[in-house]
Amino acid sequence: MIKKFIDKLLGKSGDAAQGGKARFGKRQEVPASVHGIDPALVDERAKNVVTTLQDAGYEAYVVGGAVRDLLLGLRPKDFDVATNATPEQVKSLFRRAFIIGRRFRIVHVVYGRGREHEVIEVSTFRAYMDSNGAEQVAGNERTSKGELAGMKHAVDASGRVLRDNVWGPQEEDAARRDFTVNAMYYDPASEIVVDYHNGIKDSKKLTLRMIGDPITRYREDPVRIIRAIRFSAKLAALGFKLEPKTAAPLVESSKLLADVPQSRLFDEMLKLLQTGHAVATVAQLRKLELTTGIYPLLDVVVERADLPFVKAALQDTDRRVGEGKPVAPSFLLACVLWADVRDGWAQRVEGRHGQRAQAAFPALQDAIDDVFNARIGDVSGRGKLAADMREIWMMQPRFDKRTGATPYSLVEQARFRAAFDFMRLRADVGEVSEAIAEWWQEFSTADEVRRQDLLDQVRDEQHKRPRQRVPAARAPAPAADEAQLPPDGEVAAAAPRKRRRRRKPRSGGEAGSSVAAE
Repeated sequence: MIKKFIDKLLGKSGDAAQGGKARFGKRQEVPASVHGIDPALVDERAKNVVTTLQDAGYEAYVVGGAVRDLLLGLRPKDFDVATNATPEQVKSLFRRAFIIGRRFRIVHVVYGRGREHEVIEVSTFRAYMDSNGAEQVAGNERTSKGELAGMKHAVDASGRVLRDNVWGPQEEDAARRDFTVNAMYYDPASEIVVDYHNGIKDSKKLTLRMIGDPITRYREDPVRIIRAIRFSAKLAALGFKLEPKTAAPLVESSKLLADVPQSRLFDEMLKLLQTGHAVATVAQLRKLELTTGIYPLLDVVVERADLPFVKAALQDTDRRVGEGKPVAPSFLLACVLWADVRDGWAQRVEGRHGQRAQAAFPALQDAIDDVFNARIGDVSGRGKLAADMREIWMMQPRFDKRTGATPYSLVEQARFRAAFDFMRLRADVGEVSEAIAEWWQEFSTADEVRRQDLLDQVRDEQHKRPRQRVPAARAPAPAADEAQLPPDGEVAAAAPRKRRRRRKPRSGGEAGSSVAAE
């Protein structure tokens, strides 16, 4: 009894006092005849990383979500590898390998170049560290940067882990992972799955269960709350459900997210929306009663998810991911916030609320600035994110002009495809004429002769009908496919700006500008 009291004072649990065996689980080596993983589903580059490490004398396994997906008969999108080699030892074995991260130091082994490159993420087995024994700092990652520089294991005042770079055995590495179905290790050579926490059993039961006490695990890293949402949304279509004990503390624990840096929350929000399950994520947030409080911009997404324009954008993003096409956050966020830009633009042009009426172009710029300040704030990557979103929005009025040199110069813009996809979504929900969307679709892919025909058609139509003045602040509707950068060949490459032609090309002459062909 005295020993238990002393262990409690020292921050040791009953399991830890007994050697930690219950906490770390029992090692089970499950053969291929039982788990049934198809070796053909394993990425050759991941196999190469594992083999290279094993040949050098280290332990190495495919780990995490890839093993879970393999057990379910799915081809994993990403492959991670876990090893007992340190990041420096891993880096020394590969020609293109880079150590990244401070909180968790890992290695990215890169295969290929350009858009087609593939990254295999390699992590070193980490020791299971009791937060009571970690060094503590009063601030966070930013305010305590100097103190954290020399620390391997540190927490803040709330118990949130700020550094976790203490290496340990595989059994401890498994215990510090989040869900049982993400804590299995697969050796492609022997085809054995190593399982410490009944991950295979939970996979068959379609259960998402947190390893250890959920409240403690959420306190150690509140981002696990967002991961619980993401995985439950991703696996919902397969029938997976959060175990009641894992789900119960989510709402109360979500308050801990206030201490997480905004830049990290922003990145986690993008993972929720850009991994191919955006619609399911919104449904899961509503089901778990977490529609507000995770991140302000995510609150807006959930609030507007049923609006035709935003709904179309979410569905289109999921479709692109499912087809293996790239997506960019600027496009989806531009769609979500378009209503704010549109309304603010119209308000300035019309001079509402006693304001002085503005010209259309500066009114649109000011409306965009207000939306950035109110909705985006100071987050990681805002510079490029804001620039891409601004271009998408600023191009929308230009689609109304289909005469002279404007169409030629517009299709040469680097973000033309994203802006066109945005306008296309607006047309789908009735905010823009379907005929205009079809005209630009054909013009962007046509040869020079056909382009001239299209311009002539517009000119003839304008001559046949009386000219009507269109309100300058006519706003476009919600959009869809974002500044997601189109894969090679899907969209024609933009012509070099220095060769932009603003003159009307000679009839019958050579093509005046290089445009992207879809």
